[in-house]
Amino acid sequence: MTIQLPDAAGTLRPYEPRTEPLALTTGAPFTSRTVFSAAHVVADPFADVSPDSPAAVDWDATLAFRRHLWSHGLGVAEAMDTAQRGMGLDWAGAAELIRRSAAEARSVGGLIACGVGTDQLTAPATLAEVRTAYEEQLALVEESGARPILMASRALAAAASGPDDYLDVYGHLLRQSSDPVILHWLGPMFDPALEGYWGSSDLDAATDTFLEVIAAHPDKVEGIKVSLLDAQREIDIRRRLPQGVRCYTGDDFNYPELIAGDEKGFSHALLGIFDPLGPLAAEAVRVLDTGDTAGFRSLLDPTVELSRHLFQPPTRFYKTGVVFLAWLAGHQSHFTMVGGLQSARSLPHFARAYELADGLGLFPDPKLAEERMKTLLAMYGVTR
Repeated sequence: MTIQLPDAAGTLRPYEPRTEPLALTTGAPFTSRTVFSAAHVVADPFADVSPDSPAAVDWDATLAFRRHLWSHGLGVAEAMDTAQRGMGLDWAGAAELIRRSAAEARSVGGLIACGVGTDQLTAPATLAEVRTAYEEQLALVEESGARPILMASRALAAAASGPDDYLDVYGHLLRQSSDPVILHWLGPMFDPALEGYWGSSDLDAATDTFLEVIAAHPDKVEGIKVSLLDAQREIDIRRRLPQGVRCYTGDDFNYPELIAGDEKGFSHALLGIFDPLGPLAAEAVRVLDTGDTAGFRSLLDPTVELSRHLFQPPTRFYKTGVVFLAWLAGHQSHFTMVGGLQSARSLPHFARAYELADGLGLFPDPKLAEERMKTLLAMYGVTR
């Protein structure tokens, strides 16, 4: 049985879906790497909302997906950009998500870290207001029992006049934090409002400021997440970190080589692409745990084409492909997103994502995925 898929030129071509999924099972905890999946939220499809309304979340389905990730040994990076922070999920929704997911993690023994930002600020802010907003979110995450991830702040990028302001704000927060945090550098390809973060659009200068923050407070930084889609820069930063500070790759283009590492070190992982790749990524890391780097790469390297497709420019809309694949895989009953973001990618983009994911064997029920893909095609007028 074939399915007609549109290509980038709008021409229909036949594709024959696979009939069996990749055989993947749960297993022992990882021993060589710490791996987080940044997880998406499931919208409530029956809520009477508009794109400007507060997010309506299907909490049962959202938490069920986190249990799915934990069952494979992955940690959950909660309330990050994959969960549509600043793109449909406001701070009130993110706070509720953090509280619920942290409680769920305690109940199942799952690893969790949660995003701390300043998205409750709705107007141009002063540096003092930025600090206060960060403090509010940091307190909530610490009270939940999760590890904080200090995310890049649009408000700070707008208010800061140079590197010294970043040193002051982050130094203040690190001195206040009860436990070590993860620092997150999110590049402008993920959020254009973060252009010039760390006080400069010169990445070398920005890197120096970023590392200066860490060097001043190494006991308060458990790790860093680098999301610049630049493998060599991540490697260079990784090699300059103080001893004991981890590097978590956020590079959804080059993650296999960065996690595998080299003779001078490796990256752990905190990745949005590990939302759809969760079970396969877990299987690969367990192979790496045995010292079989080639086996790890043979499992994970073929996934890069799918990841690069989902994260193609405009990169910030990768969340649409992530949720699309979750629907095809049966993790949710619908393809609806908070903020109406399901409309952010084209039908040819969805078709290619389906083809690549199916080829990898990511769908637990390939027939269900095929039927749902045909439903989407029919909505766009493809009836044969």
